[in-house]
This record gives sequence, structure tokens and C-alpha cells, in this order.
Amino acid sequence: MRVTKILPAAIAAALTLAGGPSPSAAEPLKIRISWVVPIGNWASIVYEKKDLMRHYGQSYVVEPIHFQGTPPMIAAIAAGELEIADLAFSSFALAVENAEMSDLRVIGDESQDGVAGHASGTYFVLKDGPVKTIDDLKGKVLATVGAGAALDIPVRAMLRKHGLEDRRDYTMVEAAFPNMLPMLIDKKIDFMPAVNPFARDPRFKDTARPLFTVAEAMGGPTQFIVWTAHAKFLEKNHAVMVDLLEDTVRVVRFLTDPANHAEVMQIAAKISKQPAASLDYVYGPEDTYRDSNMRPNLDNLQRAIDVQQQTGFLKEKLDVRKYADLGPLEEAIARIK
Repeated sequence: MRVTKILPAAIAAALTLAGGPSPSAAEPLKIRISWVVPIGNWASIVYEKKDLMRHYGQSYVVEPIHFQGTPPMIAAIAAGELEIADLAFSSFALAVENAEMSDLRVIGDESQDGVAGHASGTYFVLKDGPVKTIDDLKGKVLATVGAGAALDIPVRAMLRKHGLEDRRDYTMVEAAFPNMLPMLIDKKIDFMPAVNPFARDPRFKDTARPLFTVAEAMGGPTQFIVWTAHAKFLEKNHAVMVDLLEDTVRVVRFLTDPANHAEVMQIAAKISKQPAASLDYVYGPEDTYRDSNMRPNLDNLQRAIDVQQQTGFLKEKLDVRKYADLGPLEEAIARIK
């Protein structure tokens, strides 16, 4: 009996001395990160460049999880089914106020709309359709990826300025981005949002025309999408999160560097299953802005959420800086030479 008890410990010690697996070695932490739009959301593309990541597979691994829009991510991160949610400014505010996630924190930038020299999300109607002006949307059917999504609030805000209210004056129907243009062409909807890469569909030129942009609706640049995580998760896994953000910033710098554009187009083609030649816009002036260090613009985030509150989609004002923790990001940036 005594030999039986001692033997496992002796084997473990021998393996450790020989360089074999240690029973106390920590497994990499699995971090689930959400995304909606291929290429546009970091979790859909950055892990194609694991060769630039120094900590992946050591302190952490990532499981990217696809969602149709950002609002469903609120329930997922509340239920512990996500560690990092790439929330729209609008769904972030709704998560804090409506879902009572006061411990949710902004930890990094993903995309910024309407920044000078870069594109803004656009809303389209049929060229030969009945909608000529915003006022013509009264009584019409409008497509959205989801109530409270990044492209949803600007529409409601703009239409409210024109005295139009959801359900009373127009109908909102939810649809996935790839399905919207066929629905517009078939006249099942009268209005739709479009973002890259879907906005690059050549059928837009023949059948649709822009009605207004996100920047016009929001009155300027908007911190559109942010990475978010629970404060408790960040505190418990600080070192791992610094590793992950360091790796991600390294890849983001690569992806946004014009010198790497040809390779980035090939990576984007692989992900989107589109010809590389059609993806020349990726991370350039015809695309929305991404900060190469993933630093969010908290002032523009505040202004966007203020618009959300002023138009009645939030009950109370929200002080963005109380819900931001950029410490891990800044620590990660400082590591990179």
C-alpha cells in the first residue's frame, strides 16, 4: 500500500525533472470574443496572424463567436457566455443601464465612424423607389440588424428629428446584413443600412442610392464599436488580458499599416470568400477608422451615448469614463517596441 501511494508522486517528480508535463502547469485561459461583420470586427481576422502573437497558446487561446448583431451579445456576456464583447456604443449603454451591468468596462477600440478622411456607415433606398427624402420614410418598412445596434440608433435619432417614430410612423424588421440588399431589390423593405464588406456589392450602384450617413445622423464622428469585459474578469485575469491585448495590438498595427496592404487583402479575401481585388478598401480611407493601438475615443463615445439618451433610448445620462478601464491596454502598448 505504501509503494502505491508513493509511486504517482515519484513519477510526477521524474517527469518534471526530465522536462515533461508538470501536474501544476496552468492551461491557457480560453477567452470567447464576439464578432458580427467579417473583416470589420477584429475577432474575425486577427487570429489569421498568430505568427505575430507572442502569448497565444501559452497564457490564453481565443474562441471567436459570431452574432447577427451586438444586442444579443448583452445577454451572452451577462450569462458568462462571453469574456469579451465587441459592443456598439448603443448596446454598451443599454447593457449598463437596462441589463444593470455596472461592472462592464470599455477596454479597447474596434472601429470609429465618420472620422475625417475615413468612411461613414450609409443608409440606402431604391433608386427608382418612392423614398426621395427622409420624410418619405413615413409608412415604410426599414431594415435593421437589431434594436439598439450601432446602425439602429442613428436611424431612430435621425427619423425622430423629422417627427417620425417607430411603430407609429414606420416599421422596423430585423435582418442579417447579407440578406438586406436582396430584400431591398425585391421591395420587401424600403430602407437599409450597409457597412463594408456588404456595401461593396456592385448591385448597389445599379439599384440603390444613399439617403444619409451615420455621421450626418449623429452630428459628427462616433466611437462605433468597443471591446468590453467585466471588471471582475479583468481583475482576476489582468496578466492574461495584457498578453492578449499586446498580441492584438501587434496584429492591428500590421493590418492597418499601408505597407502590408497587399497581404491584408489576401487575408480578407480568405475570410470573406471574395476576390482580393474587390477588397482594396480594407482599413483604408474608404473604410471606417481603426486606431492602430486600439485606443478608443472616449469623447466621441460619450457624445454618441448622449445622443442616445437625448432621443429617449436611455433613461439616464451615462458617464463613459466611469465605465472604461484602459489600464491593461496601456500596459500592453508599453511592452511593444
